[in-house]
Amino acid sequence: MKKTVLALCALLMAGGVVFAGGKQAEGLTIKPGVLTVGMEIGYPPMEYFGDDGKTPIGFDVEMGKAIAAKMGMEVKFVDTAWDGIFAGVNTRKYDCIMSSVTINPARQAAHNFSKPYVSNTLAMVLLKNSKVTARKPQDCVGLDVAYQEETTSDTYMNDLEARGLKFTHRKYEKVMYCFDELKLGRVDVIITDLLVAYDYVAPADSPFQIVWTSPEDERFGICLKKGNDALTEAIDKALDELFEDGTMLRISKDVFGMDLVTAARK
Repeated sequence: MKKTVLALCALLMAGGVVFAGGKQAEGLTIKPGVLTVGMEIGYPPMEYFGDDGKTPIGFDVEMGKAIAAKMGMEVKFVDTAWDGIFAGVNTRKYDCIMSSVTINPARQAAHNFSKPYVSNTLAMVLLKNSKVTARKPQDCVGLDVAYQEETTSDTYMNDLEARGLKFTHRKYEKVMYCFDELKLGRVDVIITDLLVAYDYVAPADSPFQIVWTSPEDERFGICLKKGNDALTEAIDKALDELFEDGTMLRISKDVFGMDLVTAARK
């Protein structure tokens, strides 16, 4: 009898059924008991490496840990280049993407998304005392405009170009490269997420300033493979609980110094 019970337990664990700390349905995640998260760890303050250069920190990291805990799982973060991040979730290199992914119709057609968790908008950044007189993207005629490739900023600037705006695209793999280039005077202006811009202008000795924010907001969500409804529902349930018990608000205030999550649920 004892051997039979042990064998049954081993079979259940191998099949991905976890009872302690939260129930996991069979095959819910790639590795039973572990939520594997893809993210581009180079997007402060959302996800980036700490001072040791190895430990991921930031809003999405703390949220990922909290979601996994609610689900009774461990969490594993997989650093992934942005240009391949959606292909990675489709090929099950990780269970989901927590990496400041804007929810939009095109992405919703190709992937599952959780409920939104952060409200965001775009911002335009210049150097302090810059000779650039532009105060909105539509004024950037003839300027070198930096942004991260394949992001909302990329789409926004391409749309302006299609409407006749003449400027020079300066696309970078990581957003931090945009700020490096602006500081060195190699580009004139940056278009990026307001959350990122806040992080760069916040220090007292920051050389950067925000001169414009978009009136339209956007929402970030957790991205999953299309049709992965069971895991989407489990993540939504965990997110709902984190909003209800105040954890999301606490993480927002710890990372941003303000509430940027409540508006995402309105």
